[in-house]
Parts: sequence; structure tokens; C-alpha cells
Amino acid sequence: MDDGQLLVVEYDPEWPLEFGRIRARALAAVGGLAVAVEHVGSTAVVGMPAKPIVDADVVVGDERDVARAVDALATVGYRRDGRDVHVAGLTALRWPRDERRHHLYVVVEESPVQRDRIRFRELLRGSRAAAAEYARAKRELAARHADDWAAYAAAKDAVVERLLSGS
Repeated sequence: MDDGQLLVVEYDPEWPLEFGRIRARALAAVGGLAVAVEHVGSTAVVGMPAKPIVDADVVVGDERDVARAVDALATVGYRRDGRDVHVAGLTALRWPRDERRHHLYVVVEESPVQRDRIRFRELLRGSRAAAAEYARAKRELAARHADDWAAYAAAKDAVVERLLSGS
């Protein structure tokens, strides 16, 4: 799925600043197509260990806007990733060659995947217990699957689902 060895590192206060740069570039490209650009994933949670790769979602109003947003983002160097992210409704884009590695996605507002991504971020921001459990799981899974991003992602997704379900 991704290149290189998988590594989970301690929180970096540069991540929100990096998100700000990503957000500004995305908004400059998509303009009014974007309802929002959201910082998602572990780098969006202060204190959370994470892969040092910022995740951002360009949120558009409806499905018809996805292709238009992807085309607009191509004008500033983003391109369809080709990765199979195994998540319906999430369009992955590869970062511009001149940028620090990050993940940018286009997602429809109020779609199940968009709601879940925001709900999970807010769960981690609001629950120290959930954040600690997730951090522990990420470290263990990264050690176990250091060379297999797909296995890491699948195992991590199971933890996310369990935390979101409250069990």
C-alpha cells in the first residue's frame, strides 16, 4: 500500500502547521467546491503518537463534486493515488512531488465515511482512555506489521471499529 517501513512516532507539534499548509493549498485549488478541509487521523489529536504523515479530507457537497475537486487538485500537483484504500466514498490522492509526504482524500459531506472519520477524531480528542488504548494498539501493530502497511491498516481498522462502537 505505501512505501517504506511503517513507523509510529511521538506527537509532533509541527503536524497542525503542516495541516494548515495542506489546507491552504487545497482550498486555493478547489475554492467553493470545498465545504471544509478537515485534519483527520492521529496527527489531528494533540499528544497522539502517529505515523508522521498528516491526513486531510477535502469535504465536498455531493458526489458530483468529487471528480471536479480531484481535477482541481491536480492543478496544484495532486494525482489519483491508485491505492485501494478499501473505504467506500474515500478518494485518495497522492501528494505533490515538491511537498512533504501527506495523505489527501476527497469525501462527500455527511457520507458515512466522513461522519465516521470526524466522529473518531472527536472520540480521541475527548476521551483519554480511548486515545491511550488506540495509541497502545498503534504501537503494537506497527511493531508487528512494520513492513506490511496493508496488514497494519486492517488490524488498526478493527480497533477503530471497536472504539467507535463503544465495546
